[in-house]
Amino acid sequence: MDALIQLIFFLTLLALGYVFGKIAEKKHYRSIIEREKQWTQIPTTSGRRVVGTDREVKRVQLATGSVVISVDYFKRILAGLRNIFGGNVQSYETLVDRARREAVLRMKESCPKADQIINLRLETSSISKGNKNQIGSVEVLAYGTAVYLHLASTTTHSSF
Repeated sequence: MDALIQLIFFLTLLALGYVFGKIAEKKHYRSIIEREKQWTQIPTTSGRRVVGTDREVKRVQLATGSVVISVDYFKRILAGLRNIFGGNVQSYETLVDRARREAVLRMKESCPKADQIINLRLETSSISKGNKNQIGSVEVLAYGTAVYLHLASTTTHSSF
């Protein structure tokens, strides 16, 4: 009888983890999509040069954004099953996707008046490993160079 109660308790926690984890993930994705639309005016590239303009650079600044996101227990269990059978661990793919997109958004929010962000780099690390080295939390750091341009080309053509 005790085993049955423990099984029911475990299944109830699993169901709650699934429902609330799904709700939290959908809410976070909605937030990311809305904010990505808001920040499309700042082009971001991994290249080292300012692109698409002949305007002079007024100043540059280091821009950073970091985030730590944890996975719920339901997804950990799914990932554990994937370790047995092999294949893509989709539950962790969405975790890393959300973390990367959120870090880039936070980086853009740190320099709202920049014209471009160049030399974008992403660093990902697992900061909390749970039981049996399962991933608990992921940290993503996004950094790049925020470029501020002069309003108009200040190049003067003088004739001597």
